[in-house]
Amino acid sequence: MATGSPSPSETPSRPTTRREVPRPGGIYDPVGRALDAIGDRWSLVLVRHLLLGNQGFQDLRMRTGIAPRVLSGRLKDLVEQGFVEQLEGRAGYAISELGRSLEPIVAAIARWYTRHGSEALQTDTEQFTETSPQSIIESLPFLLRDDARDADVTFEIRLTGHGGGVWTVRIRDGHCSVEPDFAERADVRYTADARTWCAVALGVADAREVVRNGDMTKEGSAEAMDHYFHQIYRPAEPEAGA
Repeated sequence: MATGSPSPSETPSRPTTRREVPRPGGIYDPVGRALDAIGDRWSLVLVRHLLLGNQGFQDLRMRTGIAPRVLSGRLKDLVEQGFVEQLEGRAGYAISELGRSLEPIVAAIARWYTRHGSEALQTDTEQFTETSPQSIIESLPFLLRDDARDADVTFEIRLTGHGGGVWTVRIRDGHCSVEPDFAERADVRYTADARTWCAVALGVADAREVVRNGDMTKEGSAEAMDHYFHQIYRPAEPEAGA
């Protein structure tokens, strides 16, 4: 029998393999698998507030505006997943060690919004002037500008009117912390109506103009008086000719 190339009828056909689209849950994608656990709309929001300290159910409602049924369900899920601990009685909820490991993620999301989100999404910050002053003050650690990271300064913020109160804000070693209390030793003290201060903090009103008009007073050392860090992040403008 002669040897040589097989005739067309004898040529084996190439196997056709159909690639099936995999299920998302079957793909090892760290981002996707993390979002399976924390990608719910409210999960990281609740973790963000519990990172500030233990909160009761009503405290979380006031801080987030979440409907009671939705809030109850999300808290139950977070407790079952181990991110949050439910305390006895009416003590409320506390962040767990696993939940605290999410702090860098929460901070990164918040900084992205303050640096890029508002502009990219064309958000009108004026809509937040009716927001509780507490929510804006508790967001100050995310509003720290790059040129403030070398500062060592303590502010006392005294707000009057609806939602008013007293808070201490410390900036040290590139970190900003907020506490609801008088400052032992403040470098600068701001006093204003709550709504006015919120407008300044969100960049809706100019701080210098508000002070000139007498709607906000500043007391403190000359150096610290020049540092006003609590405004929506604005990237530094390039120098002329750069």
